[in-house]
Amino acid sequence: MESRSKALNDIKSMNILIVDDEAANIRLLETLLDFDDYQNVLSTQDPRETLSLCKDHAIDILLLDINMPHMSGHEVMEQLHEIEGDKPVVLVLSAEVERKHRYMALDSLALDFVAKPFDTHELLSRIRNLLEVRRAQNYMHNQNKLLEAEVTKRTYELHNSRLEVVRSLGRAAEYRDNETGLHIIRMSKIAALIGEASGMSKANCDLLLNAAPMHDIGKIGIPDQILQKPGKLTAEEWEIMKGHSQIGAEILEGDESSLLLCAKEICLTHHEKWNGSGYPHGLAGEEIPVMGRITALADVFDALTSVRPYKKAWSVADTLELIRNESGKHFDPVLTGHFMSVVPEIIDIMGEYSESEGEDPLKEAAF
Repeated sequence: MESRSKALNDIKSMNILIVDDEAANIRLLETLLDFDDYQNVLSTQDPRETLSLCKDHAIDILLLDINMPHMSGHEVMEQLHEIEGDKPVVLVLSAEVERKHRYMALDSLALDFVAKPFDTHELLSRIRNLLEVRRAQNYMHNQNKLLEAEVTKRTYELHNSRLEVVRSLGRAAEYRDNETGLHIIRMSKIAALIGEASGMSKANCDLLLNAAPMHDIGKIGIPDQILQKPGKLTAEEWEIMKGHSQIGAEILEGDESSLLLCAKEICLTHHEKWNGSGYPHGLAGEEIPVMGRITALADVFDALTSVRPYKKAWSVADTLELIRNESGKHFDPVLTGHFMSVVPEIIDIMGEYSESEGEDPLKEAAF
């Protein structure tokens, strides 16, 4: 409880910059942030001041309008690339609700997009989520500085710290998706099992084990009404949902450690399919990195055998049958064979990290 309170205090003291040419919009946002106890909020109606304010005040998050005189929000984001080192995370607030404007912002520097007029609770939740990401980035970069100062002494400590950040952010994404966090434990252990069965080195199996929990971190940037919708998503909602792969990769951008590079690769590729029908890039066969192919198997198996707000848990037997049928279509056929060879060990993982006491993972299992 104490660490959670400290984390919340850290977020409330982070630096926020509002850039909007309408004074009324600025006053509204300042009032909302003040009411929610944010302590360091700056604002300007002149977008030309954005770059200098970001540099001078180490801005953590930028709340940015798009249509402004002198310089558009898109031009502001381009200018932010001049900042060396950490750039502020960007949340676009715009009345331009057409899909092309949303995509243009997200394809630039923005991590999220909220349409005006906005829902107050949703906006504050999104600001908090992005500041959580920013805090994690700051933490990792600070750890990197320690590594430069005392390479030998700090290597082990840095590795463990990164692992904790990875696990914490992975759990954050799962909790937003109405999950307990056990999903990422099970699926990462299953992924490592598959990797071992396929002949992967112990070092790479450990890398997979520790990077896989970040596979859905991009869900932090998906609206609650889509992420937690109990029914079927519309075509437009599904397109937004699919964006979590790219969002996750952008969140992990900038750190060259093998752990974060692997996590970024998994974020981008675990929804690709062997036959090329997946997303976001329609990769096929061995174009898909092996870490992504393995994570896809582990993730689908655990997701299907787990309860979700929109479905009951599948039996192990039905899930294995689906995976067999999808071999060569969704899944790498060779890796599917390795997966099937370790089903007994996977059943053990399900039992050890069960969502509820008394749940029997062997029920209806056939292999």
